[in-house]
Amino acid sequence: MTVTLADVAARARVSPATVSRVLNGNYPVAASTRERVLRAVDDLDYVLNGPASSLAAATSDLVGILVNDIADPFFGIMAGAAQTQIGGPGDGSGRAGGEKLAVICNTGGSPERELTYLTLLQRQRAAAVVLTGGAVEYPDHQAAMAAKLAKMADAGTRIVFCGRPPLPEGDALVAALAFDNRGGGRRLTEHLISLGHRRIGYVAGPPERTTTRHRLEGHREALRGAGIGTEAGDEERLTVHGPYDRRSGYEATLEILRRDPTVTAVVAANDTVALGACAAVRDQGLRIPQDISVAGFDDLPFSVDAVPALTTVRLPLFEAGARAGRLAMGKENPPPGGIATIAAELVIRGSTAPPRVG
Repeated sequence: MTVTLADVAARARVSPATVSRVLNGNYPVAASTRERVLRAVDDLDYVLNGPASSLAAATSDLVGILVNDIADPFFGIMAGAAQTQIGGPGDGSGRAGGEKLAVICNTGGSPERELTYLTLLQRQRAAAVVLTGGAVEYPDHQAAMAAKLAKMADAGTRIVFCGRPPLPEGDALVAALAFDNRGGGRRLTEHLISLGHRRIGYVAGPPERTTTRHRLEGHREALRGAGIGTEAGDEERLTVHGPYDRRSGYEATLEILRRDPTVTAVVAANDTVALGACAAVRDQGLRIPQDISVAGFDDLPFSVDAVPALTTVRLPLFEAGARAGRLAMGKENPPPGGIATIAAELVIRGSTAPPRVG
């Protein structure tokens, strides 16, 4: 049953005119009244019809792209590629054709902000939503996401995941383009093992994120396959979690070297973290790769310019983002079953080499 403005007014114990003033922001309203109205809007999941008030089922020309951090090239590349398909050039006349307005929503990695942005896009009857990067695995958040996305899909919004797996529950997707983070993590560590490394530290991302879990699972699969790291809790002892940033890589690498000075290689959760790991290794008076090998993940543009260039795992970020944009616009048919796994490619460069003997 559709929730009306009158329903919100009744829940907030105010007049419909007051609800309208709060939502439109065109008239001063007491802070306590405004808070009561907004709480009622959230409780009832009321969707403001906006300029499409006469077309209750219509969607707008708006497409939301949710990212954790637009300053992170991982997200920036995907978002930019998606936008080329969503708001690309039309016929050159300056008139809007089949394009949509792509809006980048920067969540800062906050589950609460993610849901807030989805609510705002729902109220604007967004034509599509593209959610990029790993998902938070808190059960309550996953349930709230599944419920929110289902309501948006029922109202005609296309839902596309880019770089993240589908939710455990919920079938509101047009498509999920999931990177093979587990396979990439396994192949990266197998490369180090093939060089002769046996004491390998791992700088992981935040433990609640799917990307972190899958990459770490791949790393540990490789260790166990070679019979490494299964004694005395080495897997946990040589793993340090932190944010996906350079400072985390630096501090976590120092901690790994403190825990085990015999480590000969460090695997980082992504290339930005790997840069911090490299700095920590150098500050300890050690050489890369002669004393310690360092590897990253994602193959971000700067990884080839690091000194030495980073061994990493390449993800086709631009291609995935562009495909997500086409799916959001209905320009491309969804993959079979709505889910596609995108391969990860090992890229071997100068930051990894056999461990020094003696």
